[in-house]
Amino acid sequence: MVVKSQIKFIKNLQQKKYRNEHKLFVAEGIKLVRELLASDFEVYGIYTTDLGLLQDTEGVEHISESELQKMSGLKSPNKILAVFHFPTERELKVTDWVVVLDDVRDPGNLGTIIRLCDWFGIDQLVCSLNTVDCFNPKTLQATMGSVSRVNIIYTDVVRFLKRTEMPVYGAFMDGNTVYKEEFPKNGVLVMGNEANGVSAEVEALIAKKIAIPQFGKSNTESLNVATATAILLNEIRRG
Repeated sequence: MVVKSQIKFIKNLQQKKYRNEHKLFVAEGIKLVRELLASDFEVYGIYTTDLGLLQDTEGVEHISESELQKMSGLKSPNKILAVFHFPTERELKVTDWVVVLDDVRDPGNLGTIIRLCDWFGIDQLVCSLNTVDCFNPKTLQATMGSVSRVNIIYTDVVRFLKRTEMPVYGAFMDGNTVYKEEFPKNGVLVMGNEANGVSAEVEALIAKKIAIPQFGKSNTESLNVATATAILLNEIRRG
């Protein structure tokens, strides 16, 4: 049985300030937990109402459904919860395409973009300091485990873009159509904030503005940032 202080400690990790303080995050659901256990992430603790889910894993603690409910950040907990240490910061390697996020705030969007980077073989994701936390519970759920395979770095993106020697592309409504663009082997793709797009300070550092043309006659203002990222990465990988 877990003690009350342990339950409270894990529950507090649902909040960003406690995650950053203790360098720990919570993962929920068997698929996500298994993906992270198979990665280089160091485990802090595993808690489940069903020991049969991880029969070959040591250190799994059996808990009651009520205890899981108190720890979980979900309305309907998925039988298992694990706590992991933050990964060791890795050096940014710019040998391929890099995606840069300029203040993406929605956890689901970030999670989907992390998953897209994994799908399209983009190893490096650079996030502005105001981009949502990649260990946000909703972000983690949306990554479906891809968070363990993409190097995610939070930094001053203006400084990063000033220093990079690779061509910098940015997604804009008034950019050149992506379907006529010939992309190089290496480059940087900048995606902007959901409501405001790319900031003026970042825009000044973008060499080429690209856009996804609209074919319909609807009054849709723009595509969701994760959807737009998927289309642009597909075109980049098509060469």
